[in-house]
Amino acid sequence: MKWLCGVALAAMLTGVAQAQNVVATGDLGLVVERASGALLLVDQSERAALARIGGLGDLSHASLVYSPDERFAYVFGRDGGLTKVDLVEKTIAKRVVQSGNAIGGAISDDGRLVAVSNYEPGGVRVFDADTLEMVADIPTGSKTIGLVDAPGRRFVFTLWDAGETWIADLSKDEPKITKIAGIGRNPYDALITGDGRLYIAGLFGEDGLTALDLWEETPKPIKVLPEYGRGEAEMPVYKMPHLEGWAKAGNEFVLPAVGHHEVLWIDGETLEETGRTQTHGQPVFAMARPDGRQVWVNFAHPLNDIIQVIDTVTKTVVHEFKPGPAVLHMEFTPRGNEVWVSVRDAGKVMVYDTRTFEKKAEIDADSPSGIFFTARAHRTGL
Repeated sequence: MKWLCGVALAAMLTGVAQAQNVVATGDLGLVVERASGALLLVDQSERAALARIGGLGDLSHASLVYSPDERFAYVFGRDGGLTKVDLVEKTIAKRVVQSGNAIGGAISDDGRLVAVSNYEPGGVRVFDADTLEMVADIPTGSKTIGLVDAPGRRFVFTLWDAGETWIADLSKDEPKITKIAGIGRNPYDALITGDGRLYIAGLFGEDGLTALDLWEETPKPIKVLPEYGRGEAEMPVYKMPHLEGWAKAGNEFVLPAVGHHEVLWIDGETLEETGRTQTHGQPVFAMARPDGRQVWVNFAHPLNDIIQVIDTVTKTVVHEFKPGPAVLHMEFTPRGNEVWVSVRDAGKVMVYDTRTFEKKAEIDADSPSGIFFTARAHRTGL
């Protein structure tokens, strides 16, 4: 009997030890340190850095996505590197250099495929999420932008040179490609709505945007705001806005304007303009707090030390503050109680309460840019 009790006690102690070593990933995130090719692993609740993971190459224009279990991040570097990072072990699990110049990527809705969008040599390459072995090569003869995941193991992306959007269906052994022409001249970025229905491409070479209804059997280009854009005054564009930093507030979209000091409000059903809000500078990201009540906006150089907060009911700026030089990115905690802000030239990530606007913490980081919390693993298009 004493022997059995000893075995039970040993098993219990082993279980306790194992439980103490368990790492929960739901509260974690990664900050891109663009100057050093590293990632900073951070904890939201502790408002603290946990580890630095280096060796990721050129992260000057980097983004990442997460596996469905939130354990792995897939990092897309400007040098064509695709790096699989293990958040639990805090190490690089696998890395391949798959092209000469990449511009982002996406993970399929089932988490089994990772796609990378390339400038050089162009096209999209698709990899097994487990091994990073290439499973499909989709040449386009063009720089590709606006790559997103769509329901049904599909990827949607747009061609800068050709003005086309392609839908790649990888639900079968061989990719099925649907090509949609007439998107517009020099599309520069794109987004997909959270329900996977609307894909919207921004245009640099002409005024307006172009939408596709992915619920249609054969989607057709829908022109949005065709009379609006940089063509009105040919204003200089200091930094292209990121449409993936768009906002959805109630039944309206909020989009950063190209070359103008304003954000645009668009009806979510009719895609007609419903308003404009004048801003401090040319907006780069216009991001909605998760409850949709606020939109936080940062700006292009040389006016990039300011953040403005817009109330979505009144469409007016209700708060403005100066975190520091070169505010590059913002990321809300999943329920929106806080926002994390990367201030590149101050070497800081700053954490703010979104209701009182009080600064809650500062975290040292080496030229921080993108901030990505693991909650993105469960959202289409992120």
